[in-house]
Amino acid sequence: MLNQSDFQFLAFPFPLWQRGLIALPLASVFGLVLLANCGLLLVVIRVRALWCPMYILVGALCLVDLLSVLVIIPNAVLVLLNPAHSISLAECLTQMFLTHFLSSLASTLLLAMALDRYVAICHPLRYRQLVNRSSFLALSFFMLLRSGSVMAVLVALAGSLDFCGSRVIEHLYCDHMALVQLGCGDTGLSRGAGVAVIVCFVGLDIPLIAMSYLQILVVVHRAGEDRWKALHTCGTHLIVLLVFYLVGTVAFLSHNLHLGLPPDLNTLMGLVYILLPATVNPIIYGVRTAEIRQGFSRVFSQSSRIWSRKRGVTSFKVCSRTAPAHKGSDPTHRGPGPADRGAGPTHRGAGPTHKGSDPTHRGPGPAHRGAGPTHKGSDPTHRGSEPATVNHIFLN
Repeated sequence: MLNQSDFQFLAFPFPLWQRGLIALPLASVFGLVLLANCGLLLVVIRVRALWCPMYILVGALCLVDLLSVLVIIPNAVLVLLNPAHSISLAECLTQMFLTHFLSSLASTLLLAMALDRYVAICHPLRYRQLVNRSSFLALSFFMLLRSGSVMAVLVALAGSLDFCGSRVIEHLYCDHMALVQLGCGDTGLSRGAGVAVIVCFVGLDIPLIAMSYLQILVVVHRAGEDRWKALHTCGTHLIVLLVFYLVGTVAFLSHNLHLGLPPDLNTLMGLVYILLPATVNPIIYGVRTAEIRQGFSRVFSQSSRIWSRKRGVTSFKVCSRTAPAHKGSDPTHRGPGPADRGAGPTHRGAGPTHKGSDPTHRGPGPAHRGAGPTHKGSDPTHRGSEPATVNHIFLN
């Protein structure tokens, strides 16, 4: 039963089976985003060669995208499959804060990545002087302070409104303007705060990012480097950024600008604003980068070697228990392993030369061929065939 203080969501008012068809691709994209961002984040954490500012920023961007979809998409799928789902005002405000806070962090990270590339390419001799631990900590503090303070004020103003009319949010999640338009009385201050947020982030970040990429293109052109590759890379980044900021701005200010967009279109733009960057960022900033690809190969090759080594050790233990011991030898001797099978004729031919010799002598192992002076024939603890057996099984 719906409490009077709870809110319901209304988006895509179709029959339940059609809403399920919308939820299915949404859940599929959600799984793909989780897999891609977690994989890239794991590579950045595991490979020490990637512990530099540029790739740390890429990892931070993956983490922010991951948290964004976790805040939005599960609730959106639940709303599509259960139209009676409701949410309290406190839960709605919490989701609103996290959504806009993480989006503003992503915007600041994209700006930081553009400035990092600008300094590395346009001022390479001063890179270590400008990009160091203190500047990195200052950037982190600036990101958290700017995003946290601005979004806290925005959410506080929305939470101070009285909601005396409809409590149906025409969206799949608690968007700022979708909630503000339900408020009673004067909502001008909350609407003005929404415009200020756009000016603070989009109006500041977009010009700086565009200027950074423009300077990079100028330097690459003057240096006579691969201009087409640089233009393709910068152009791809700028197109994704433009879509990200344009869709987010229109979805965020559609009510203030009186654009008259249908609610379903506004909801779709809000989902694109969240899912598009989280889907393409691992490709643009990750897979297309040579160092990231090498990191993927290194991590997965290490995993495969560990798995193969575990299987090899298991096989060796089985062989060591079943291998027969030499007659008359020390009971601790394990005998020839699988690697010794090819040496059988040599041992048979050399049998007569062992008559009357030290009974503790075990004969040449595979590792001792051609190494007579170093042969430990009299050591009762010597196990000549073990290393070769492990290597043989491991290689197979």
